[in-house]
Amino acid sequence: QVQVVESGGGLVQPGGSLRLSCAASGTSFNAYNMGWYRQAPGKQREMVASVFDGGSINYSDSVKGRFTLYRDFSKNTVSLQMNSLKPEDTAVYYCNVKVMNGDYWGKGTLVTVSS
Repeated sequence: QVQVVESGGGLVQPGGSLRLSCAASGTSFNAYNMGWYRQAPGKQREMVASVFDGGSINYSDSVKGRFTLYRDFSKNTVSLQMNSLKPEDTAVYYCNVKVMNGDYWGKGTLVTVSS
């Protein structure tokens, strides 16, 4: 079993920045991929950014150049630095951890971009 806990959401003005953090914990697990997804009202959940254990990082086209993903392999943490935020970035952001026996999700943290 893997526990996933997110933090760092909130309200920010357009053009502002936020940093989301995620920590995974459990007994003897090996996460081969960690990342962030988001779900806006009325829309499907989508991948924002993810990193494989080899270090390869994927970004959604909509956030490239604005968001940066960081992972600490030794601590099983992943952070998402979000800059130049836009109203369309408003969503619940979920941390996802992939291990051999499946996916684990956090409860989500709300990010609202509004003036």
